[in-house]
Amino acid sequence: MGSMGKANKVLVIGGTGYLGKRLVQASLNSGHDTYVMHRPEIGVDIEKIQLLLSFKMQGAHLVSASFDDYQSLVDAVSLADVVICAISGVHIRSHQILLQLKLVQAIKEAGNVKRFVPSEFGTDPARMEEAMEPGRITFDDKMVVRRAIEEAGIPFTYVAANCFAGYFLGGLCQPGFILPSRERVTLLGEGNQKGIYVDEDDIAAYTLKAIDDPRTLNKTIYVKPPKNVLSQREVVQIWEKYIGKELQKTVLSEQEFLAVMKEQNYAEQVGLTHYYHVCYEGCLASFEVDDDQEATKLYPEVRYTTVEEYLKRYV
Repeated sequence: MGSMGKANKVLVIGGTGYLGKRLVQASLNSGHDTYVMHRPEIGVDIEKIQLLLSFKMQGAHLVSASFDDYQSLVDAVSLADVVICAISGVHIRSHQILLQLKLVQAIKEAGNVKRFVPSEFGTDPARMEEAMEPGRITFDDKMVVRRAIEEAGIPFTYVAANCFAGYFLGGLCQPGFILPSRERVTLLGEGNQKGIYVDEDDIAAYTLKAIDDPRTLNKTIYVKPPKNVLSQREVVQIWEKYIGKELQKTVLSEQEFLAVMKEQNYAEQVGLTHYYHVCYEGCLASFEVDDDQEATKLYPEVRYTTVEEYLKRYV
């Protein structure tokens, strides 16, 4: 239950997505009255339908609403104290941003939402003013949404959750890989810049803790589990220990990485820019986070999954 001692009405938008489904589950696990928005034009996407039905069987309310029907959006957010948006960051310029701006407008009009968590869950965009093209677009877009939220006077919490473990740890921090090799690995630079890797279920658990916490009102919280602040080399060493052998290592220099990046299509370049800032510049671990903004300090009762525990599943 929330720190206020009563259940909240929580609406999750994007609840069948990669992180969204975990946010719905965390909300149900926390005992909140959980609403999951779905589009009426869901078609024959059987996996999404079955996921929605499994939420319904656990007590969630399914709400049919569409970004193409503004009134349905206002009606949906009118049901909730807390709105969490997890529409995926498809790197189509302006698509996600337009949807979120429409949502901000609907929340402002409904006037009843006590906390809004927009779709962020990665690197803190406020610290990425110097980010490289074309990847900086995702940070710029998120800042546009933040400004709209703040101008509308909507109470918010921003969640900077760093690197999704499934994407980073599974591939030993190599872009384009999600399963760890037992033979070889390419180190980005010397593989010594620290990243921060967080289990996706933990991201959801911390987010649900923060939604009614007065300490996180109108603040950014960072998920920075102390045992999970590791360099690529350290991640590789944990894996090597599990499989009992050393991997063959190749080093990809900054220049080589940027050259490869330039040959990719736009969407790939956007994704690779993020790897560049994390793995070559160490942007995630280059600043200190105060205890009152760090999720594992705010919520010590959540037992987070360490990198060691996470990697074990692949052995």
